Amino acid sequence: METPSASAGNRLGLNRRNALRLLTAGMAGILVDGTWLEPGRLSVTRQDVRCKRLPPGLQGLRIGLLADFHFRPDQDAELVAKTLEKVREEKLDLIALAGDFADSEASVLAPLLEILGQMQAAHGVFAVMGNHDGWSAGRDVTRRAFEKAGIAFLINRHSLLSIRGQSLAVAGTDFVWRGRPDAARTLKGIPADTPVLALVHEPDYFDTMIARRDILLQVSGHTHGGQCRVPLLGYAPVKVRYGRNYVYGGFSRGDSNLFVTRGVGTTGPRVRFACPPELAILTLRGPVG
Repeated sequence: METPSASAGNRLGLNRRNALRLLTAGMAGILVDGTWLEPGRLSVTRQDVRCKRLPPGLQGLRIGLLADFHFRPDQDAELVAKTLEKVREEKLDLIALAGDFADSEASVLAPLLEILGQMQAAHGVFAVMGNHDGWSAGRDVTRRAFEKAGIAFLINRHSLLSIRGQSLAVAGTDFVWRGRPDAARTLKGIPADTPVLALVHEPDYFDTMIARRDILLQVSGHTHGGQCRVPLLGYAPVKVRYGRNYVYGGFSRGDSNLFVTRGVGTTGPRVRFACPPELAILTLRGPVG
């Protein structure tokens, strides 16, 4: 007959083994999801951006935001092709590409732009430099490649659009991290009553932009949303320079708004967890009530 103490010991040992098996299975699941599944699983985020002073002509304007491709042709071509198809389905008013197209090799721009060059929007496709683009390809190489593909490329300058009888300035800066961003030059000449859509790779530059004037909406990338986040809590343990104050999602300061996307690709190991690749579709709306 088994003694009570022996029986209790056996149960304790069994519980420990079961707990270890569950922990091992959980870790294996996280590894498979983070390295094999999630990095290639495009998600679509739809968000209304409430603008306190939105002109009627811009009501309902739909902006597609993509950033941080860090394109690796052998690993990311299928994901970017899926992104193109989704963009086509959405029939967007405007597309913003917020930098970091290359990771460390300028040669990836040509195959990437074979795909991105097919994107179309009613009022144009606009792009800006990311810090990795500056470090790898450089400004001139990147700008020429995008312009050859039919994509407007903004480096410390802006373009004025007329949408439904309303002016909109699309303004893009240089990259911030060891770049030469110039908010004053970027915004110079935009009439005071013209709303501004700003493309800035690094989101923390938002504070510099709004010190100059109200920004209807700034769109940024750079942070990858943390790339790996704590499920349910949405906490991003790892933060990057110039992306510490605004990591992911929508923010407002006074009459100005910012949206930071999780981006499409990855840098470093090709891993994402609780933070899938994102096409953000932002719809401009007036204030509630």
